[in-house]
Amino acid sequence: MRTSNPQEPARPAVRGRWRRIGAAAVGTAALVLAGFGAAGPANAAPAAKATATAASTSSKVTWSPACTTPAKGQMACKALRVTGGTTAFQRANAHADAVTPKAADAATPSGYGPSNLQSAYGLTSAAASNGSGETIAIVDAYNDPNAEADLAKYRSYYGLSACTTANGCFKKVSQTGSTTSLPSSDAGWSEEISLDVDMASAICPNCNILLVEATSATMANLGKAVNEAVTLGAKYVSNSYGGSESSSDTSYDTSYFNHPGVAITVSAGDSGYGAEYPAASRYVTSVGGTALSTSSNSRGWTESVWETSSTEGTGSGCSSYDAKPTWQTDTGCSKRTIADVSAVADPATGVSVYDSYGVTAGWYTFGGTSASSPIIAGVYALGGTPSSSSYPASFPYASAGTSALNDVTSGSNGSCGSSYLCTAKSGYDGPTGWGTPEGVAAFTG
Repeated sequence: MRTSNPQEPARPAVRGRWRRIGAAAVGTAALVLAGFGAAGPANAAPAAKATATAASTSSKVTWSPACTTPAKGQMACKALRVTGGTTAFQRANAHADAVTPKAADAATPSGYGPSNLQSAYGLTSAAASNGSGETIAIVDAYNDPNAEADLAKYRSYYGLSACTTANGCFKKVSQTGSTTSLPSSDAGWSEEISLDVDMASAICPNCNILLVEATSATMANLGKAVNEAVTLGAKYVSNSYGGSESSSDTSYDTSYFNHPGVAITVSAGDSGYGAEYPAASRYVTSVGGTALSTSSNSRGWTESVWETSSTEGTGSGCSSYDAKPTWQTDTGCSKRTIADVSAVADPATGVSVYDSYGVTAGWYTFGGTSASSPIIAGVYALGGTPSSSSYPASFPYASAGTSALNDVTSGSNGSCGSSYLCTAKSGYDGPTGWGTPEGVAAFTG
């Protein structure tokens, strides 16, 4: 059985590599875990209303969207921050330590850390030895002024080597590539950025991180940030945002996402069954979300579709506009089907993140497909540089039905007449695609 190690002790330092990250922030005065208050920066908007109580692995877990509801024509970030309750990580520790778990607080990590995630997805060996010289780009909106400092706290706590501007591992730029003329800062998107860079670090500690911050959350500005990330050399680009589909999507595909030889991952959405863009782009790897818990099975972990309610869970569905890529062969959708693969996203089984901008500086647990997108980008990076003419979204399809992917066969994210578009099945299904990583073989090509 693979060791799940729920207590997540600090690990020996892993040899550092360069990382650049693309992200930015849109206002929200974030609530803090279990009773901590927070005074937001001057431009922070009121905190979003807490929306959910998890009904999955860990009951009574509550959370709230990190970002405020976007204005018309803007993308929403997909980060969900836990505000109370007992997470799966805490429950596992309580069982191991024979003590009653305490409610989450900002002083102590209450979500899965790097060794948990690497164990769950068969990546422990690859994370220790692969990724040197590879750059994962994180694309988000607005500026996180504390991104580098917060990342240092995360990596130090978990025994990962330093990833800084000074050692060349970390770089933060605007959508035009400037390191000095950055967007306005925003508390909500800063939480998104912290989640994204921490997950990239957790999966590929040896990778460089490039943070590319778009001027605003419009598709045009975020798309320009994607192009800038590729121009600056990133072969793996994570995008943890999305919005409603439109007739403009096919032109966005051509302008921003058609980058052969680059693995572009996109969150499938957090509102349950229904297609979103840019997850619907035929050029990207659309990443769905699961609930992840320890198990006594041979893997040591178990997963199901993340769904809390009909409007809260991983996204999936059939695009109204984007053509089906040649490697996708499901027959229930004539256009592009979402998703391709998946990883943990349920806030009740969420991941640990360090954040300090607009909140009490400390540890928070996050979920949403904002977590699963950078996780999968990290797996691609561990797999090595894609061939120059390839579309890495096709790689998992070449390993479909093999031991290179954990098939997720239980759960649903909405109502679609029991169709595979919203219901987990053996083999391909909309909410989880072909499943979750079991090593890097399905993400190499």
